[in-house]
Amino acid sequence: MAIKTKGFVKGCLPEELKRVLRSVAADWGDAMDDMEALQVIQLSGAMTNEVYQVNWPTRNGEVVRKVLVRVYGEGVQLFFNRDEEIRTFECISENGQGPRLLGQFSDGRVEEFIHARTLSAPDLRDPVISALIAPKMREFHNLDVPGPKNVVIWDRMRNWLCEAKLLCSHADTKEFCLDTLGGEISTLERELSEASQEVGFCHNDLQYGNIMIDEETNLITIIDYEYASYNPVAYDLANHFCEMAANYHTDTPHVLDYSKYPGPEERQRFVRIYLSSMGNLPSDAQVEQLVHDVEKYTLANHLFWGLWGIISAYVNKIDFDYIEYARQRFHQYWLRKPALLGSSGRFR
Repeated sequence: MAIKTKGFVKGCLPEELKRVLRSVAADWGDAMDDMEALQVIQLSGAMTNEVYQVNWPTRNGEVVRKVLVRVYGEGVQLFFNRDEEIRTFECISENGQGPRLLGQFSDGRVEEFIHARTLSAPDLRDPVISALIAPKMREFHNLDVPGPKNVVIWDRMRNWLCEAKLLCSHADTKEFCLDTLGGEISTLERELSEASQEVGFCHNDLQYGNIMIDEETNLITIIDYEYASYNPVAYDLANHFCEMAANYHTDTPHVLDYSKYPGPEERQRFVRIYLSSMGNLPSDAQVEQLVHDVEKYTLANHLFWGLWGIISAYVNKIDFDYIEYARQRFHQYWLRKPALLGSSGRFR
């Protein structure tokens, strides 16, 4: 995915970032007197932030150190609280679930570089890799992250709807039915919020670029927790399934192909592995119920990321057609709604 950068290369690193890198290097016993020794490589596929791999040689030159530098995108404060995200990042790291936080600067942070391969779009549909992702998701959902454990998705969407209304042109407001979307959110909340549903700590953005695999050990690492919060686990599974329609490393990264959405057998297999991963074999009825719940939560996913796309189009300068992306997510919402809602407005 081609990205327009802010000219962030080794020759013009912010002084604050240079200080952080020198501090990290010193902690590792390296000397970083010559910034010309740095190698800066932009990593593709990011849609909110700009991400770079920064390398430098050790003192004896035998080893190359690697860190990941994340430069925060414009307008991201509308989507999540950065301080809360950092606290989540540190908590997850302490639980051995992701990279370590090495340092922060005003426009971003420095993270441990994970020596693993970031998944590709086809990997999500690979039965072997998918069978590794499912238990890792279950493990992630069982994390005990400090703070309120209330479902966040509905209030977050309402907040985003308010932001979208403030930002949008009249044409976009009309096209995306923003004046009536509050009613759609309330309907979904009323019909999907069942007392029996399981709530866990959800990633909420389980696209392939946020999942890494160590191909020697087959260990899966989930990264990037900007949108992470407590939510129904069915919502997170639905998000992961919806992301199978995306490939952000093409000439048209915004285009979604819903023919790649997993079929019934694939969804059942994933859910059965997910439920089995804690040691208790689920019944067929339990598997079917969660598969059914996940399908309903795809509607919430489409509204969530549709609103994200609309707002991003007005605040983010990354080279990505956010409006067309939003258009596709809303199209899927209206397309799938009749199949999942009965005539009375209740889910089938």
